[in-house]
Amino acid sequence: MRRALARLRATQKGARGFAALQSPAPSSENGVGLAPRAMARNLQLWHEYDFGGHTWNKFRGDAFQWVFLSGPAAIILGASSMPSLAEDVSIESSSTDGTNIADSGGLRKIEDGSVVSNEHTSKWRIFTDNGRNYFMQGNVEQAEKFFRSALEEAREGFGERDPHVASACNNLAELFRLKKDFESAEPLYLEAINILEKHFGIDDIRVGAALHNLGQFYLIQRILEKARVCYERALKIKRRVLGEAHPEYADTLYHLGTVLHLQGKEKDAEDLIVDSIRILDAIGQGESFLCVRRMQYLAQMYIKSNRFTEAEILLRKILHTMELSKGWKSFDTVVAAERLALVLQISGELREAEDLLERCLDARKKLLPDEHIQNAANMLYTARLKMQISNQLMRTKSSQAMAELDVAKDLLQKCIRVARHVLVQVVEQKGNKGPTGIPRKTRNEAHSAALILLQSLNALGSLEIMKLEFPGAMEYLPAEAEAEAALCQCVSTYKEFASEHSISDSPQVKAEYLSCLRHLYNLVSKGMTSEIGTAKEIKDEIRRVEDEVSKAAGV
Repeated sequence: MRRALARLRATQKGARGFAALQSPAPSSENGVGLAPRAMARNLQLWHEYDFGGHTWNKFRGDAFQWVFLSGPAAIILGASSMPSLAEDVSIESSSTDGTNIADSGGLRKIEDGSVVSNEHTSKWRIFTDNGRNYFMQGNVEQAEKFFRSALEEAREGFGERDPHVASACNNLAELFRLKKDFESAEPLYLEAINILEKHFGIDDIRVGAALHNLGQFYLIQRILEKARVCYERALKIKRRVLGEAHPEYADTLYHLGTVLHLQGKEKDAEDLIVDSIRILDAIGQGESFLCVRRMQYLAQMYIKSNRFTEAEILLRKILHTMELSKGWKSFDTVVAAERLALVLQISGELREAEDLLERCLDARKKLLPDEHIQNAANMLYTARLKMQISNQLMRTKSSQAMAELDVAKDLLQKCIRVARHVLVQVVEQKGNKGPTGIPRKTRNEAHSAALILLQSLNALGSLEIMKLEFPGAMEYLPAEAEAEAALCQCVSTYKEFASEHSISDSPQVKAEYLSCLRHLYNLVSKGMTSEIGTAKEIKDEIRRVEDEVSKAAGV
């Protein structure tokens, strides 16, 4: 095993027993634990990609920020962690090796052999089951009531230091974690661990599972050193009891790797995550959702380290797995193909990237209405890719290069129309709720639509500027006015929705607005536009926005 594991082995201690608590599924980099029906994947969008022969390699600097939309919400690498709810600890006896793990509605049932049957046992079971059911339905308020009742029954019926109390503490702590009530959650996690250590010993597997949960709790708050300590101790226990070929061991291995990655310990983090993937592959889970998600995280690490060849290998494997298991009628396959296309573009394999994106757009149109914002995101990125292809062809095959720009312009105009329609619709329906009381449109939809709209207008302005760089550019002089119009519309769009603070206060939206202002300033300062305002006025606005961005970043 690699050196990161060797250091852990040096302090390995004995352990006994088996898990009474479920370890959470691997988190995303952002790692927020949600009940299954409440899970929402994070939205991230690409920053500006300067077209018009300006900064082609800027894309490499921030490799995972383009829009990846999937289903009703956005999807980027990873997903939120599953809740770790403790199962009944007073049911039938365990298997002979001390580990009896059975899936039950997504939760692992871990049994310990102690049998206590009284009125409090029955009530504790009922309250726990009801709380778990409400929790899995996303009804946090009702779940909290039942979990609190379960904890009261456990304390009264079994005593303060009984494992039933530890189980109830864990469940309530997980619920508080979901609510981001971290102050209330932490003492419950610690109490659960303390009880388990006193009852079963400090190296019992149930303690390991509880430590894993506490590590997850610290990880989502970015309290990284405490998370590392918890995961390292949990890993030692799981290695001793379960062995290095067990998926639970691989789970903690992966989480520890994510912590080390966030701490900047890239090599150690990579070693652990690679081993986690290897273990799943060796036990026949190489094509499972968990393994795919870990490969996605590893690919993200490779891209951020400019290791594009290794990232491409992983992403091709992921796409192949998705094609075989789900086909092209699945958003997961589409998203996997889009991720691969991004890496292919960075690597200069533009035509293959173009083919993939076009196939993704065709698939999305079969799964979504034509006017859906996800289709607009794909069209924006495909247009940018065609602009890059045009830039390469400009000096040698100018007619073909111009044809690429014409296609890109058509895509951008469609994208602008769809994004504006969605944005206006969201703003108009602000505060309007449907019969279930859930808002029809979310802040994320408004934010993504606004960003896509600004990016499309900015890209359209850059596209028209590109025409002026072609050989014999005099015939494209009308492009000056069209570039000016697109950039001015970008500025006016930002100002139009400035009152929507979820939009105007976004660093990404401000960055796009700032980029647009700079392009417009270049046009004005070079005397390439009509009288739309003095260069000084635009420069002053640039400085004002730069100051806002710096203050927001704490610079």
